[in-house]
Amino acid sequence: MELNKRTILWIVFSVSLVVLWNDWMVANGKQSMFSLTPPPPAVTAPVAKAPASAVPTAPAVAGAAALPGEAPAVQALKPEIITITTDVIKADIDTAGGVIKRLELLKFHDKLDKTKNQVLFDVKPTGIYVAQTGLISNTGTALPNHNTGFVAKPGPRSTNGNSEVQLVLEAEQGGVKLTKTYTFKKGDYLIGLRHDVTNLGAAAVAPSLYMQLLHHGNEPEGESWFNASYTGPTLYTDADKYQKLDFETIEKHGKAEHSTKSNDGWIAISQHYFVSAFIPQDKAPRDIYTKKVDTNLYAIGNLIPLGPIAPGATLSNEARLYSGPQDENKLETIAPGLELVKDYGMLTIIAKPIFWVMDQINKVLGNWGWTIIALTVLIKLLFFPLSAASYKSMAKMKLVTPKMQAIREKYKGDPAKMNQATMELYKTEKINPLGGCLPILVQMPVFIALYWVLNSSAEMRGAPWVGWIQDLTAPDPYYILPVLYAISMFITTKLNPQPADPAQAKMMLWMPLIFSVMFFFFPAGLVLYWVVNNILSIAQQWVITKNFESGKTK
Repeated sequence: MELNKRTILWIVFSVSLVVLWNDWMVANGKQSMFSLTPPPPAVTAPVAKAPASAVPTAPAVAGAAALPGEAPAVQALKPEIITITTDVIKADIDTAGGVIKRLELLKFHDKLDKTKNQVLFDVKPTGIYVAQTGLISNTGTALPNHNTGFVAKPGPRSTNGNSEVQLVLEAEQGGVKLTKTYTFKKGDYLIGLRHDVTNLGAAAVAPSLYMQLLHHGNEPEGESWFNASYTGPTLYTDADKYQKLDFETIEKHGKAEHSTKSNDGWIAISQHYFVSAFIPQDKAPRDIYTKKVDTNLYAIGNLIPLGPIAPGATLSNEARLYSGPQDENKLETIAPGLELVKDYGMLTIIAKPIFWVMDQINKVLGNWGWTIIALTVLIKLLFFPLSAASYKSMAKMKLVTPKMQAIREKYKGDPAKMNQATMELYKTEKINPLGGCLPILVQMPVFIALYWVLNSSAEMRGAPWVGWIQDLTAPDPYYILPVLYAISMFITTKLNPQPADPAQAKMMLWMPLIFSVMFFFFPAGLVLYWVVNNILSIAQQWVITKNFESGKTK
């Protein structure tokens, strides 16, 4: 039976979309469509003394749940919200526990309301997302924790005129003084966090320091079927590398399966374009835990034994908290593996070089839209020989279409003879009916990897191109690019050899429209790539086809 090459190409394209969907499912912690068995249930050893209390929410701070084995902290001080402002972030820190309860990114707009800034940490009726730290005693004595009232030392609250600003918080409880020092630097999303633990008692103490991120399990706002993203706990250790978890597993089992001990690495809450990560000091033994804290509230954290502290002595522990965009170049300099939160899916090995090339081009052009166009041209040049082979095959097929139609008419009642005659025609004309498919198959991994690059790069979030395209990561607001894509696909269809089967010909005319409607929901940057790629392909195919028709090329 005759094989129609264009049908195969459409199938390849459709399969690629299925692969993209499957990658998205896996990226969001779902089971792969190609997996025959469900993932095994998570089983982990319990983490001793893991903090499990809910977030203290003013004004009911005194009633917040206590840590395991501890009495609730008595809140004798009136809570106060201290606001620290730099040129890139605005952070609200509650003296009740020294908790970062709200963190606003001043350089990024909200996805749904462009008049507002992107907010990461926040305490709202719809969900809680905060960063907490505190101490746990090995004797069960209540020590300063995220329920304890702290006193804020006076000092500047903004980087205006300063390269950095510090907030110092002090609290005493159970014979131990805890001093938290937050350091905010101008132009930096990395927050320094030092814990100074002073033993005020007459006997040695051996507390543990916990650092945890709490997050609700709600679906991200503004997600679409075609542009969904992952939000959940992630972590990294040098031994086990990058691990991505999900709230559903924690909800079902009370915890998730992951590394539980390490001397290095970090813990984080990752979301589309942004991440918040606690990075403890290196070479410090720690437990890693995940757990359900409350209804629709989950935690990932570190528990770090500080060792014995003699009476009157002070022990200091340095840590860092990054809360900002998934800027790949920046994350690479902060901690090993932190750049992996920018998830490229299964084709990372291809996607990372693509982003590196785009980053170098953008340093020259200064516009991500023109960078995408330049990258498209480079990819087209890279695959020029393969594309040329494909278009030559199509041109040959177009020239022999009348002969193929004649064979169909002659042997329409005998499929075996029709297939035999068609194969003989291919042999006579030196045509490989699948000659145009291999180049497309080779290019598909690049196209899919580019999809993940464009869909994952915070560097392009809110980046304009020209005119009506003011955010390359958002869909085209006026659908101009999808319409241009439909037109380009229609022209491509006309340049290809027409199917002998009328029903198949009608299907080929409808396919561009179907995929164009899907592209209404895709990021504008990705559709821009496809439009430019199609325009270049049309030009290349038109030249090759005309040369074949005029006999200039064989």
